[in-house]
Amino acid sequence: MEIDVAALHPALDDPALNSMNFLNEIAQHYPDAISLAAGRPYEEFFDVDALPRWLDRFRRHLADDLGHDPGRITRTLFQYGRTKGILHELIARNLALDEQITVDPEAVVVTVGCQEAMFLVLRALRAGPRDVLLAVAPTYVGLTGAARLLDFPVRPVAGGPAGIDLADLRAQLDRARAAGERPRACYLMPDFANPSGVSMSLADRRRLLDLADSEDLLLIEDNPYGLFPADDDGTRLPTLKALDERARVVYLGSFAKTVLPGARVGYVLADQRVRGSDGTVGLFADQLARIKSMVTVNTSPIAQAVIGGRLLEHGCSLVEANVRERAVYAGNLRHLVAGLARRFPAPSEVGWNVPRGGFFAVVTVPFPVDDALLTRSAREYGVLWTPMAHFYDDTAAVNALRLSVSVVTPEQIDQGLDRLAALLTDELARRKVSVS
Repeated sequence: MEIDVAALHPALDDPALNSMNFLNEIAQHYPDAISLAAGRPYEEFFDVDALPRWLDRFRRHLADDLGHDPGRITRTLFQYGRTKGILHELIARNLALDEQITVDPEAVVVTVGCQEAMFLVLRALRAGPRDVLLAVAPTYVGLTGAARLLDFPVRPVAGGPAGIDLADLRAQLDRARAAGERPRACYLMPDFANPSGVSMSLADRRRLLDLADSEDLLLIEDNPYGLFPADDDGTRLPTLKALDERARVVYLGSFAKTVLPGARVGYVLADQRVRGSDGTVGLFADQLARIKSMVTVNTSPIAQAVIGGRLLEHGCSLVEANVRERAVYAGNLRHLVAGLARRFPAPSEVGWNVPRGGFFAVVTVPFPVDDALLTRSAREYGVLWTPMAHFYDDTAAVNALRLSVSVVTPEQIDQGLDRLAALLTDELARRKVSVS
């Protein structure tokens, strides 16, 4: 039997769903190329021997702190578990310590990675054909792909060096409502965003919260990189959720970058109140859990226990648990920016931003950057990066590329930048010849 893709869900033929597969295939086809594309966490600190230690630490927590008997411990770790997860209380402690967010543990749903958290929130909010989602552009492709699968139209909001253009957000809200649409939420990463690396100022965070309240809009805050500032003193701004006094923010968290990506454990904090058809009032998290029960049933309790053991080992502070990792990312980011400055001294047609932390920086060039150029870069120059066009929801050419520093050494950064400089120099020369 042969199935025509046209007979399947339209999103399956959408570029948003093909982006990750294409980038992974390029990496597999050119394994010797230096990758400044991957957003994976640093691997040198991974320790197989830590897994049983973390698991045992969580087991002792169940026994000593919660008073569970051996039979209950066995069922907790081996059986199907609570749909909302078994880490909710430790996550609440972590948020209080690291983010100064006071939260009811019942408002937390533990998910299969942050990707499921996004999916659950979007599925709940997409109630009818008038509903649309706003997202700061450029946008993480996982969010765009999830929205596609849910037939949830995404309307871009201008980002820029400030992280979000608040005037454009208001204009997009007005435009959508004038067209009869219902904007349900705006998705953004206020800290060291993927892919732009940009962060919002404290003043803009407060203004955004005020705008969301006046416009009756939810904000979906995604924060996978917030623990990795590049400043020497490790200064971090409060998250939107920490500033949220009116329950306008749904907060997405992940342990992929801060503990272990292979565990596939994330969470969503949804403390908004929902009034049921019978007049009872509960948490938005309860509604998300109902959806999850029909999607993944529950998140692996073994994976949660490993994450929980890591949290307990550091008093539930991921800031303390990631001291070494933050130093690596900060050092690599500074090394990348300095390396670009050496290879493209002013005045230059090549530019770049200087993020305050995170994994990514964006390089701008005076010509379109596409998948064909990436393929040539991998094949002929031995370096991988990500075309920024993958993070925009249209087909317009984008003259920029994303570089990642999270899974490379300073030596690999130097080699990768040498190869990238050769590619860009040759491409600039080639285009000047073709124009003349």
